[in-house]
Amino acid sequence: MSGITAKTWLKLCDRQTALKKGIKEAEEGLDLRVYEQYPGLSEAEVKALVDKWLARIGGAIAGEMERGSQGLTQRVRVLAERDEMPLPQLTIRVALHLSKVTFMRFSRWLRLS
Repeated sequence: MSGITAKTWLKLCDRQTALKKGIKEAEEGLDLRVYEQYPGLSEAEVKALVDKWLARIGGAIAGEMERGSQGLTQRVRVLAERDEMPLPQLTIRVALHLSKVTFMRFSRWLRLS
């Protein structure tokens, strides 16, 4: 059964590759047809296209800035939460932990002696 699955998978991969190649060729043909239309556009049509492009680029830039801002905000929150504990309290916690570790090591040493 695994041989059939592998063969099926290989066939599907080959089909996917062929479809991707077809899509790429179709997009290249479409790009060429669009490019051929540019010389025949009026000034108003060119301005309308540029306005659309600028709006789309502006939206993409705003989205990237928003994602970056959210990332920075999240990082600041993490740092604020991490640094929320005052240093004296943190020092006490570290000292307690070290005393437990020391006690465990000493207990183990006593058992081995």
